[in-house]
Amino acid sequence: MGEDGNGQRIDNFLIKRLKGVPKSHIYQLLRSGQVRLNSKRVSADRKLQLDDLVRIPPIRMADNNAKVGKKIIASQLIPFEILFQDETLLVINKPAGVAVHGGSGVSFGVIEQLRTQYPNWKFLELVHRLDRETSGVLLLAKSRAALIEMHRQIRAGLMEKRYLTLVKGKWPNTRQSVKLPLNKYVTATGERRVAVAVGERENKDAMTAHTVFTLKKSWQGFSLLEAELKTGRTHQIRVHLAHLGFPIVGDDKYGDFPLNKKLARSRLQPGLGRMFLHAFVAEITHPVTGKVLRLESPLAKDLQEFLSGLDLDDDWLSCKQ
Repeated sequence: MGEDGNGQRIDNFLIKRLKGVPKSHIYQLLRSGQVRLNSKRVSADRKLQLDDLVRIPPIRMADNNAKVGKKIIASQLIPFEILFQDETLLVINKPAGVAVHGGSGVSFGVIEQLRTQYPNWKFLELVHRLDRETSGVLLLAKSRAALIEMHRQIRAGLMEKRYLTLVKGKWPNTRQSVKLPLNKYVTATGERRVAVAVGERENKDAMTAHTVFTLKKSWQGFSLLEAELKTGRTHQIRVHLAHLGFPIVGDDKYGDFPLNKKLARSRLQPGLGRMFLHAFVAEITHPVTGKVLRLESPLAKDLQEFLSGLDLDDDWLSCKQ
């Protein structure tokens, strides 16, 4: 592996080099262990270093003369709200319902959308990720050097990320620090999930995970929390809250499913058809100027309307639908 791949995630490295190979197939190769890094299995988020040896199994590439994949047409383009932009960084307000990248049944994610909208940009990569149903601040790098520096800040815990989330139940503490290790696992149906690593799930591969929750407002059956990520594990906020008995409202993986259906069908107030999780603040040091940037996104309109409905009906859970 040469200098052009230094510091790059292996999934992005493969996607760029295996033109014509569906991203879903590339991720399947990684999950199944057919891609090897220095003779060992490797996860999709592993970052490459100089002189790493990447082994790829035989893959049938698409004919260069054949039409490869689908192109985004004008009617499919999403006009993202830009929160900040210069020569090295792009920060957008990601809407809910849009994946950050294609694959796993998603044709066009944020990154594909933006590369189509700005074809003259030579480089554009995600600095971090947000779940498909999570809205809010999303950072992208417009240069390799900026990407490497932003990843360094994330690894060093220098990037501040705060979310707003609504949970079921009455949160008991004004401020609570939660340190519970997490494990990734695959369900019987092949879905990837995360769980707190205790009891049978506790093992040497458990990842440390630290979230600080601050109570912002409470109702009879719900609580609005600010979640500050001290580590950035997959589904960290969602799993920590579900494990503590306060599932995120609308969470389709770890939430209260009967409640989610009830909320989506509500006639007493605006319904909620997605997970109530919004990335409202990211604070970083600019990779070139060294200035501190505080990037903010106000609570998404659908989430704010749902809270306004709770204000009008404080005892919503006890109401008959």
